Amino acid sequence: MLPQRKSDHIQITLKEDVQSRRSNGLDEWRFRHVALPEINLHHINLACTFLGKTLTAPLLISSMTGGTVEAETINRRLAQTAQSVGIAMGLGSMRTLLEHPELASTYQVRADAPDILLFANLGAVQLNHGVTPDDCCRLVELSGADALILHLNPLQEAVQPEGDTEFAGLLARIEALCRCLPVPVVAKEVGSGIDAHTARQLVEAGVQAIDVAGTGGTSWALVEMYRQRYPERQYIAAAFANWGLPTAECIPDIRRNFPDLPLIASGGIRDGVDTAKCLALGADLAGLSTPFLKGAVESAEACRQAAETIIETLRITLFLTASPTLADLRRPGVIEPNPS
Repeated sequence: MLPQRKSDHIQITLKEDVQSRRSNGLDEWRFRHVALPEINLHHINLACTFLGKTLTAPLLISSMTGGTVEAETINRRLAQTAQSVGIAMGLGSMRTLLEHPELASTYQVRADAPDILLFANLGAVQLNHGVTPDDCCRLVELSGADALILHLNPLQEAVQPEGDTEFAGLLARIEALCRCLPVPVVAKEVGSGIDAHTARQLVEAGVQAIDVAGTGGTSWALVEMYRQRYPERQYIAAAFANWGLPTAECIPDIRRNFPDLPLIASGGIRDGVDTAKCLALGADLAGLSTPFLKGAVESAEACRQAAETIIETLRITLFLTASPTLADLRRPGVIEPNPS
């Protein structure tokens, strides 16, 4: 059942309109154009360091899939892209691997990407369903990951036919995991955002980085709506199509409270301009999924081309704002609210 669910998710996200009905808020911001940037485009430096690893550009291929035959091909192409352009990658939820160890190859991408920043991934609620810190260590070891993403998805679980909604006491289990896992733990939403209050709870529990994953991208309420058999359950899922906190609100909210916290922005980010806006608002990395998934389904070359297009668009954005480095994007006046 679990591998079939993962396959359903891939097909639905590719074929149906499951974009959040709420904006990620980035359209409410604009860059001030600089007609005389006084820098050379080819001198712009996009390199950054995140969780101790150097990246060529501040991009993350957000966690998507694993645990199915089709996912193995997709993940290999994603990993090859990440390796070739020097960006980070997240694996899809690895709960499947705990229940079906024979599917390990669908998550094992180190042969294709020996040098990338790689994230293992598990639904946090599984810590309330018997998944132990030892299990998490095993997932990290099997995948060769540099960190573990715990994804928080209460809305998805609440509207999913097979949803796990026992979230009580979860923070204590996250804290226990952070104390013993030998790699950093990253907390991530899946499309409804994380506010500063929740971020504080997670940081105090030992989480070392946050991925806000706000509204504006894939709505998992709508994805699960397409998997529901009963009209009343479809209606309930559809009611949450615009639920959540926009990405552009979550980033500065958390950054104001945690100036030095490694912070990932995801949720409806589609290109290099969106990426630059997230960085200017305070994120360290931007996570994208749909552009990479569409490319990876087509071919390894299409996936790599998608990455190169995003990176070049980001580079031009820095050029047009007279920003030689990523740090320069955070100068006062570089980004401003769009006039209403």
